[in-house]
Amino acid sequence: MPTYVSLINWTDQGVRNYRDTVSRSQSFRDMAAQAGCQVRETLWTIGEYDLVAVIDAPDDGTAVAVLLQSAQLGNIRTRTMRALTADEMTGVINRIG
Repeated sequence: MPTYVSLINWTDQGVRNYRDTVSRSQSFRDMAAQAGCQVRETLWTIGEYDLVAVIDAPDDGTAVAVLLQSAQLGNIRTRTMRALTADEMTGVINRIG
């Protein structure tokens, strides 16, 4: 399953509701699981981003749908990247020759 890394910032609403962040994270895990995704890790961070999530999803469309569904609640904004494992990167390199 493809892996995605999401860099997450709280919106003003998310900051106002910071006490709910752990329960919101669990709700996101549950929502993702219903869509066939697995949230491998959620980390609260210090610096430019407030959280980082590592998510496995069946495909790009499913990943985007789950992240949009979460973002529409108004607590977060995300920047998401498709991540490659070492095996996937080896396959890319081998295509080049």
